[in-house]
Amino acid sequence: MSDLPRTGHRIEPLTARQVRDLADDGLAALLRDAVDGGASVGFLAPLDHAEAAAWWRGAAQEAARGVRSVWVAYGPGGAVAGVVTLVRAAMPNQPHRAEVSKLLVHRDARGRGLGSRLLAAAEGAAAGEGLTLLVLDTETGSAAEALYRRAGWTRAGTVPHYALSPTGTPHATTYYYKLLRPS
Repeated sequence: MSDLPRTGHRIEPLTARQVRDLADDGLAALLRDAVDGGASVGFLAPLDHAEAAAWWRGAAQEAARGVRSVWVAYGPGGAVAGVVTLVRAAMPNQPHRAEVSKLLVHRDARGRGLGSRLLAAAEGAAAGEGLTLLVLDTETGSAAEALYRRAGWTRAGTVPHYALSPTGTPHATTYYYKLLRPS
């Protein structure tokens, strides 16, 4: 567990069971908040609660198989304020890398460094596992893109019209990578 005295938030890794237990409430609500707020995280608005919860239950199954790790940030009152996941590469020639996915911070908790701390938690755990390369993609020009640049990620390139925004408008996606030193 990592306490964040400056923001009153704490970050904890979740077991597969904990992800499943939080899927219907905190995690689904967080995903819906992100989509409602315009974040391009794979879903179109309006995102139905059942669809959001189902996605997190699938993430719990991936966590149970060791494919996905999940860290959650709890707010001062215990509500889910943020999350980040790390998805390990599936191919035999890629045991050294993983993808950072679903870095979400509730709109009420933004601007306090929580996204940076969640990202650092995933990066630290990845390095601790001996992973040496992380990759991610994000909407070009988004606040998330600025966060990744501040955290030392390297821009690999941009693909125009790669994904749809939650409202259905095509937008560009930028790919980033970060080389890690195993701990």
